[in-house]
Amino acid sequence: MRTKSIKQTATFNASPEKIYDLIMDEKKHAEFTGSKATISTKLNGKFSVFDGYIHGHNIELVKGKKIVQAWHFAEEGWPDDHLSICTFELEQAGNKTKLRFLQTNVPEHTVASISDGWKQYYWNGMKAYLKAN
Repeated sequence: MRTKSIKQTATFNASPEKIYDLIMDEKKHAEFTGSKATISTKLNGKFSVFDGYIHGHNIELVKGKKIVQAWHFAEEGWPDDHLSICTFELEQAGNKTKLRFLQTNVPEHTVASISDGWKQYYWNGMKAYLKAN
């Protein structure tokens, strides 16, 4: 299976700690995505988001700085045992946070839809949540 990477950058009007919590706190994650989330905050802990559409486990967690996780998407043509690696790097940029995102090992046929999904459901969802809270 051919794979590609997705690389994106987003800027948020919040501290790196707050952005980290949005991604890793299951209650906040559920609020900004509008879907069920179960997220372990422990190393090697499991997570399930978007009502089980995505699941995986934590590889590296540095509070307020970095999240590395293995993700599996319930996408057509995505093998049951296939994991992609998602890295979220958070950096203070004045009074904002710059998030550098990299997802590797993405099945080539899903890259466009998953790339759009990050923008629509994560970055835009997080920005809307921050604006309302």
